[in-house]
Amino acid sequence: MKKAELVFIPTPGISHLVSTVEVAKQLVDRDERLSIIFLIMKLRSDPKVDRFIDSVSTACNRIQFIHLPKLEPDPNQPSNSFIYLIESQRPSVKEEVSRLVSRSESIPGSPTLAGFVLDMFCTSMIDVANEFGAPSYIFLTSSAASLGLQFYVQALHDEHKVDPTEFKGSDTELVMPCLANPLPAKLLPSSMLSKEGLPILIIPARRFRETKGIMVNTFEELESHAINSFSNGNTPPVYPVGPMLNLNRDGDRDVESDKFKGIRQWLDDQPPSSVVYLCFGSRGSFGVDQVQEIACGLEQSGNRFLWSLRQPPPKGKNEPPSDYANPRDVLPEGFLDRTANNGKVIGWAPQVDILGHPSVGGFVSHCGWNSILESVWFGVPIATWPLFAEQQFNAFQIVVEMGLGVEIKMDYRKEFNSDGNDDIVGAGEIERGVRCLMELDNEKRERLKEMSGKSRKALESGGTSSTWLGRFIQDVVDRQP
Repeated sequence: MKKAELVFIPTPGISHLVSTVEVAKQLVDRDERLSIIFLIMKLRSDPKVDRFIDSVSTACNRIQFIHLPKLEPDPNQPSNSFIYLIESQRPSVKEEVSRLVSRSESIPGSPTLAGFVLDMFCTSMIDVANEFGAPSYIFLTSSAASLGLQFYVQALHDEHKVDPTEFKGSDTELVMPCLANPLPAKLLPSSMLSKEGLPILIIPARRFRETKGIMVNTFEELESHAINSFSNGNTPPVYPVGPMLNLNRDGDRDVESDKFKGIRQWLDDQPPSSVVYLCFGSRGSFGVDQVQEIACGLEQSGNRFLWSLRQPPPKGKNEPPSDYANPRDVLPEGFLDRTANNGKVIGWAPQVDILGHPSVGGFVSHCGWNSILESVWFGVPIATWPLFAEQQFNAFQIVVEMGLGVEIKMDYRKEFNSDGNDDIVGAGEIERGVRCLMELDNEKRERLKEMSGKSRKALESGGTSSTWLGRFIQDVVDRQP
């Protein structure tokens, strides 16, 4: 039996790592010839990442993790040069892969290097793969449509000499193969609308074209239009293998904590589908003025709510938000007392467990792709409030393309490290959005329920994603020399 080893290189941080590890687990479960080595980069110490890795290492002996030297920002490079930091790890990656190859050559029966599986921000590692004569693949942690968007904007820029940053503030509508509806240009990702950010998406898209294939964390039934748009042969093969979700909460000790038991107990006491859950992802937080508007909107809506309220990092610090020592400091006076019977304000949120609880009937979300997949899996409709990255585009997909949610705001943008002086969404707009969400018509709820069933079936034996995963294994392992 010919054994094969894949080298996975994810982007630093937990949000991309979780779904990437899930696809690795699926691969080794499906084929006993496969083993996987993760090369882990870190920008800072992250206990969450460490716990997660420890739990996966314990559970699966054919997935190993190797920690690369810590990334140190170069004072001569721009502070936001994330791509540069990753590129600076090429020598370390080369060194580790050389060790693997040497071991393979010297120990009979060792697996041979079958290829590199790279995150979208790690495409510079294609050069390392080429040095070893190994094929490169991408695992995309976002949607198939967002992959199509990257290819579209890259071709627009490189072949048609159109500068996408000129769309900033314009009313242009873009017709692209990956979408059934025209996209208002104001919903393009922030980085595509800025001179500094554009290379972060254009350069990877160019390099995607050099790879042997792209696995995407989506499933055929959810994004059939986008997936069909890749069938013209102008891109590498696309394998929709999702949804890749960490439903077992690997490494998440907080799930067992008293804090979560209190949340679960509160949810247990609420009627079915009556609670709106608000959470803005691992990087989402707001200034005091916006927090007060959210509180007023929730109170005016009269709905039961569970609100994950996070404190922004200190100004100029590139850190994730933290929990407030005392939320009363930022909430309207008396808010917690007035809403004590129908609302609960929390810090960190065990999202999968909350979305899976029968009392939750709606989700006000930043529209990160993982959150969208989780909400579809559990059949919970979304009210869109995007913040960063491609989240405005994701919001458009949810509301316009898929018809599975409602809009609070689709073109809202928040800058990293802002001092809270972003545009303010008013209480009235929030109240309207929450009411629309919780009074969603039966047709949309039924469509969502059906899609929830399809997301589960996709991963079962014979399901679409399971079949695509099998095809990927065949293309990688069976085509080895």
